Amino acid sequence: MAAVILAVVFTRPDGGGTGATDGGTSTSEGEVFLQPAADTGPDPFTESTARESSASPVSPSPTELATQNAVQGVQGGAPGLYGGTRKVASCDVEKQITYFKGAPEKQRAFASVARVDPPDVPAYLRSLTPVVLRMDTRVTNHGYQDGRATSYQAVLQSGTAVLVDDRGVPRVRCACGNPLTAPVAQQSAPKMTGDAWPGYKPSNVVAVTPAPKPVDVFVVCEPDGEWFERHKGDTGTKDRKTEKPDKPSPSVSVTTPTSPSDPTSSEPPTSDPPTSDPETSQEPPTSEPPTSEPTQPPPGNDTGTGTGNDTGNDTGTGTTDQPPAS
Repeated sequence: MAAVILAVVFTRPDGGGTGATDGGTSTSEGEVFLQPAADTGPDPFTESTARESSASPVSPSPTELATQNAVQGVQGGAPGLYGGTRKVASCDVEKQITYFKGAPEKQRAFASVARVDPPDVPAYLRSLTPVVLRMDTRVTNHGYQDGRATSYQAVLQSGTAVLVDDRGVPRVRCACGNPLTAPVAQQSAPKMTGDAWPGYKPSNVVAVTPAPKPVDVFVVCEPDGEWFERHKGDTGTKDRKTEKPDKPSPSVSVTTPTSPSDPTSSEPPTSDPPTSDPETSQEPPTSEPPTSEPTQPPPGNDTGTGTGNDTGNDTGTGTTDQPPAS
């Protein structure tokens, strides 16, 4: 009888108990997995394609959160949001494409999250821009398990190599090849699991919101404080030095998450489809994905750092009932 009950729990049609598939983005209630920059993490889609690159970390400008369900959001096109090294791509896109060619089942699972057709995955990856996070950033990460994509809430450490779309939203984590989507709104204060890094503060975590229009050029900061421009979809070949922006530290905005029941919260990728005209992409919805669908808890959730119960102010999480940041 116990075996039958377990079979029902792990195979029911709504995906409960095993993690969402086909791009699902919900996660187990209140758990967020901390992922250091160099850590491959559990259930990777590919081997690491991150290249030797670094970025000087920056903290978000302080803000007063008006309500418990307010969040810190940083716009994807903000100058200085991302870092990197001029003429050096933080991620080897062609290497990742090669990995997928040798693993078509993983390519299909990746495509289900990215909302593209499997044959279009190479073009989709080439449309993204390699950069390095300068802020600890909340996302929904996706692992690969048993032929399907699973999902869990995560905070990526500043210094993490990512690929961003044309609205500046992280879409791939290069250390593991995992697809990324927007963080899911949570009903309660998150419990942090995994390994916290030196300097980690929940109040400094941000969530990247899509730029209001496609970003043609990203203004990127080098570790030595120099600045350069990187064109979208370019791997560094067109990089050129530029002046320091007037506001080199991205400012945060105070927003209220859209209701989890919003039917527009499926959050499709904001990049232009690989076969479309880049100037005709549609404005993506910015609402949070629904929280009602139970999925696989964050991997390694038995190695909690003890930071979850006493913080309650992960201001970059997109939570719905979260205390204000200190």
